[in-house]
Amino acid sequence: MKIITGSEFDAYWKSLALRSDDEKVTAAVQNIIAAVRAEGDIAVRRFASQFDRSSPEKLEVPRSIAAEAWEKLKADDGELAAALEFASDHIRRFSMEQKKQFVDFEYVMDGGLVTGQRVIPVERAGVYVPGGRFPLISTVLMGVIPALCAGVGEVVLASPPGDDGLPDSRILAAAHLAGVERIFAIGGAQAIAALAIGTETIPRVDIIAGPGNKYVAAAKRLLFGEVGIDFVAGPTDVLIIADGAVNSADLVAADMLAQAEHDPDARARVLVPSRALADQITAALERRLRTLPTAKTAQASLDAGGLIIIYTSQEEAIRIANVIAPEHLELQTADTESWIPALKNYGSLFIGEKSAEVLGDYSAGINHTLPTSGSARFSGGLSVRHFLKTVTTLRCAEGEGWEQARRAAEIIAHAEGLAGHAESAKIRSI
Repeated sequence: MKIITGSEFDAYWKSLALRSDDEKVTAAVQNIIAAVRAEGDIAVRRFASQFDRSSPEKLEVPRSIAAEAWEKLKADDGELAAALEFASDHIRRFSMEQKKQFVDFEYVMDGGLVTGQRVIPVERAGVYVPGGRFPLISTVLMGVIPALCAGVGEVVLASPPGDDGLPDSRILAAAHLAGVERIFAIGGAQAIAALAIGTETIPRVDIIAGPGNKYVAAAKRLLFGEVGIDFVAGPTDVLIIADGAVNSADLVAADMLAQAEHDPDARARVLVPSRALADQITAALERRLRTLPTAKTAQASLDAGGLIIIYTSQEEAIRIANVIAPEHLELQTADTESWIPALKNYGSLFIGEKSAEVLGDYSAGINHTLPTSGSARFSGGLSVRHFLKTVTTLRCAEGEGWEQARRAAEIIAHAEGLAGHAESAKIRSI
């Protein structure tokens, strides 16, 4: 865990090596994409044999198996099933509220000139859900429900197969709860390639959403343009702004560890106004690590990139927060409202000590698939909008506004040297 002052931050931040794609990873993923493009399902199965725990003969999972997984979960772990139902209801309600913000309209620009907008969902969306040590059950809900609320015609889910040739049973259960139409037991870069390109059995989708490892991220980056993506995700991170007035050092430590336990590359950072509070948080982290089951991963994360920054003013703290542009930004200060207007760069903002980031991860209704590695400077989190296309329309009729627009188009076309454009406008003159 590193402790620095606000005046040292800029030099520290510049010293960090910018994350760049490993050339070996990129080359490997390019080969996977080329093979899937050329061989389809055969390539997908071959890579599953290499990288996944099994290579199922049938890549598609019958919906009946997902339904059985849901019924079994309700019987074996009713508490988890109820929690997933609760979370899915919140995610659905929030997504439907988001959908209301995207509307069709027509606007009369001038006489004879009517401009408009239509909001159209994509026809087919793919949602990728990693397996790994901790199957991301909640990610199923976070990806599938917004797509369905957007009005996507068909949602396809892909998740790596286990030893039995099926995705984790809890992922299947969540998929049934969310309302997925089709499920495929495929993982890694080959899954992204198959969804983007299409194979004999795996349908080509219009957009792919969901997190994954560096191979999945590289595949999404390389295939973007051929398929839409939510964004290229990196390691998860949190930044907490704490002043000690409304919360304890122990609470800050708990939230830092909740992030650090994800992965050794996860980044947990905090901004505090004094060295005393920094030392209290360090001590609280040490106490909690002694009993945390995931302490090995969390400690590796803190050692590699854990950071406490001591700020001298609210303005300095806000500036640093906007430079970091965290995936998750927790605001645990007195008078939180005075901080909010100037905070611009974050994936999600958690306001007040009760607003734990973990609630956003699971059950509050907002999405947990968020921009990482500073990309919150220019991007927001996964939402209904990722599954919608905002297209424009134009209706024209004779009128003063139409004639002015036609003549302006003709003049601009001539200025650009595009005679055909100019003729297209001129031929319509009255």
